[in-house]
Amino acid sequence: MADVVVRYWAGAQRAAGYAEEPLSVSSLEELRALLGTRPELGKVCAVASFLVDGTHATETTRLHDGAVVDVLPPFAGG
Repeated sequence: MADVVVRYWAGAQRAAGYAEEPLSVSSLEELRALLGTRPELGKVCAVASFLVDGTHATETTRLHDGAVVDVLPPFAGG
């Protein structure tokens, strides 16, 4: 398990109810599963992009202690 900080942006922040939170997870896949247990946040995270320390992450991305994970829902506009 890694102790990470998850930061929520835009609709993800509204769904979570706060801007960030500390969590202990091993991978992005595990984080998505954990967030998916929260009804509103789960809907957002199902379509969100994730960054780990500013770099695009995939389901297989392993997390490390102190990582910052950004949850970025789709943005509209142009």
